Amino acid sequence: MSVQHTETAGDGPLIPRPDRTPDALRAACAVVAPQLLPAYDQAKDRALAEAVEHGSLGPVHACLQHWSALIEIERHPRTAKAYHRAEYLAQLATSPAEARDHLAAAAAIYRDAARAVRGE
Repeated sequence: MSVQHTETAGDGPLIPRPDRTPDALRAACAVVAPQLLPAYDQAKDRALAEAVEHGSLGPVHACLQHWSALIEIERHPRTAKAYHRAEYLAQLATSPAEARDHLAAAAAIYRDAARAVRGE
């Protein structure tokens, strides 16, 4: 997946952190990563269907947490660039160890974003 951001001074956020609601996350996604809107809509629809099927809001909460972390990454151009670069390099890796290193870098960025949106 390729994402391009307009570089800003430093790595300040492009937009304020959105609320963790479906509409707020979708609106933020439309600004910082519009190419991800179809994936967001599919994930939200799948989470709602699973919630109905299982009689639990767990899938909806998990979806919103995941997309909150992704939007947190995309709000920061340098962070997004590093995240997508690590994912890309993992795909090009010539050994499992090299792929693992790049995926570990992407996972660390994702974990940091998830902690940020949880207020940790």
